[in-house]
Amino acid sequence: MAVFHWLYTEGMRFGFLITFALTLTLPVAAVAQSLGGLGSTDSFTFSLSPQYPTPHSQATLSFVSGSVDLANATVAVSVAGKNIYNGSVQPLAIALGGAGSLTTIKVIVTSNATNYSQTLTVQPQDVALVVEPISSAPPLYPGKSLVPLEGSVRVVAVAHVRSAGGKVFDPSALSYTWTIDGTQIINSSGIGKETVIVASPLQYRARKVSVAVTSQDGNLAGGASLSLTAALPSVRIYENDPLLGILYDRALSGAFTIRGAEVTLYAAPFSLPTTNGTPLMQWFLNGTAAQTGNFITLRPTGSGKGNASLSLVASSDTSTKVTTNLSLLFGATAGSNFFGL
Repeated sequence: MAVFHWLYTEGMRFGFLITFALTLTLPVAAVAQSLGGLGSTDSFTFSLSPQYPTPHSQATLSFVSGSVDLANATVAVSVAGKNIYNGSVQPLAIALGGAGSLTTIKVIVTSNATNYSQTLTVQPQDVALVVEPISSAPPLYPGKSLVPLEGSVRVVAVAHVRSAGGKVFDPSALSYTWTIDGTQIINSSGIGKETVIVASPLQYRARKVSVAVTSQDGNLAGGASLSLTAALPSVRIYENDPLLGILYDRALSGAFTIRGAEVTLYAAPFSLPTTNGTPLMQWFLNGTAAQTGNFITLRPTGSGKGNASLSLVASSDTSTKVTTNLSLLFGATAGSNFFGL
C-alpha cells in the first residue's frame, strides 16, 4: 500500500507589476475673438473631439448653433493661416502638431450674407497613464499582472508638458486632477499628486479613470483617460525540477505521473489581490488539508501502483478564491535512459 508524505518549503513573494500605458492629450482653452465687422462671435460654437487628442494626430471639428441655421450656411476653415476647407457646414478633420506646439484654427460661418468668426488655439500635451495592478504573478513572469477582482490598482500619470518654446515642466510641479467614474477625487488631486489608488471594478463592469494635468499658472494643460476591467484570477501548478528549477513552460493539469522517488510542485497564483499581502496557498491531498505555502514535496512510499487526488486553493484576504485539481499517478516504472525518462 503506497503512502504519501509531504515536506514544506517556504513560499515565494509576489507583487510583480506590469504596466501598460495609454497616451492622450488635452487642448488648452479656446480663445474666441471677433474680426472687425464680421458679426457676433457667440452665434455659434465649435469644438474638437476627442477631448484629449494626441500630438501629431487628427481631431474632429464640430459646429453647434442655436441662432444660426447651419444647415443653410457655409463655413471657411483655416489652420495656421492656411485655408483647408470652404463649403457646407460639416464635421472636419484637423491635423495637430507636436507636443507643446500651437495650432490656430480660424472659422468663419456665413449665413444670410452675414459672417460670424471664431478662433481656437490648441496646444496638445503628452500625458500617459500607467496601470500597476496590485495583484500576484510569479517572480520574473514576463506577462502582465491583471486587474484583480476585489482588489486595487495603482494608476500613475506620466506627464511630458512643454511650452511652445520647448521648455519641459517638472512633473512634480504640475497639478493633477483625478476623476473616477465622473467623480473628482479631491484627496488624491493636487500639485505633484501623480498617483491614485483605484478600487477594482465589479466583475463584468468597467471603471473609467481620467486625469487633467495643468501647469500652476493654468496656461498649459494635458489629460488622459482609460477604462479598467477586472480579470478572473487563476492558479497554476508547475513541476520544480531539481536541476532546471521551476518548469514554467508547462503547467500541470489533468493527470500527472510521479516517476521518481519524490517530486516537488510549485503553485503560482495569477491576478489575486495583494493589497494586504501575498495570497494563501492551501494544499489538499485526497481531500485532507496537507500544508500551506507555494511548494509541496510528495514522496510515494511502499510498493505497487496507485493514484491520489491533489487540490490547491489560492485565496486572498478578501473573498476572492480560486481552485485547481490534479490527479496523481505513482508507482510507474522509471525509464531506462540516463535521465530516467
